[in-house]
Amino acid sequence: MSNFSRACTLDEIPSGQAFAVTVDGLKMALVRDGDTVYAIKNACSHADVALSEGEVSGCTLECWLHGSQFDLRTGEPLSPPATAPVPIFATRVRTDGDETIVEVATTPMTVNEISDRHNRAAKDAS
Repeated sequence: MSNFSRACTLDEIPSGQAFAVTVDGLKMALVRDGDTVYAIKNACSHADVALSEGEVSGCTLECWLHGSQFDLRTGEPLSPPATAPVPIFATRVRTDGDETIVEVATTPMTVNEISDRHNRAAKDAS
């Protein structure tokens, strides 16, 4: 089980844009879709540049330098030149008094955790 640490408030994350944070020394890009927040390592697997400066489209984050696109749900590259996935992190959103807090896991999700999350999302959509 991962430990979670506070990243920011939900209101700090602009909808439809990547937001750079550092949590326990880990640089991440957070992307908000309504009340859902995705966390991905803030470094392209192809060129090691900040993904938080890229464009967001749905559940995809595009690297600003060479155009590689990554699935925010899995970290998998969807287009070249990147061929390796980027680590993703579990998130949770909770209310603390008047604030809505975003917490992020401090260890990347495993392949099994990603698969389980994907299967739950597919089941919920049907």
